[in-house]
Amino acid sequence: MATRTLSMRINEDDYKFLSALANEEKEDVSKAVRELLDLGRIMLAIEKYKKSEASIEKAARIAGVSISKMMDILQEHGVEANIEYEDYIKGLKHLRKVW
Repeated sequence: MATRTLSMRINEDDYKFLSALANEEKEDVSKAVRELLDLGRIMLAIEKYKKSEASIEKAARIAGVSISKMMDILQEHGVEANIEYEDYIKGLKHLRKVW
C-alpha cells in the first residue's frame, strides 16, 4: 500500500500524550498516530451507524473494513442492528434469488 506523508501541528499536551503512548508501546510516534487513526475510524463508523447516519456498508467503508468485519465490530461493542423488518424480509427474498 502506498503511503503519504502528512505534516500537522498539535498542541503540547497532545504531543506529550502521543510520545508517552509510543514509549509505553515501544514504538515510534508516527505508528501511535496511525493506530489512533485506525481506532478513530472504527469509533466514528460505530457512532454514525448507531445514529442511523450510516448503513452497515457505509460504516464499513468509514472504518476501512469488510462488511462482515464491521458486523463483528458492532457486535463486540454491543450495538444492535438498526434494520427494519421490511429490510430484513427484502434481504431474505434477495438471498433466495441468488442462492
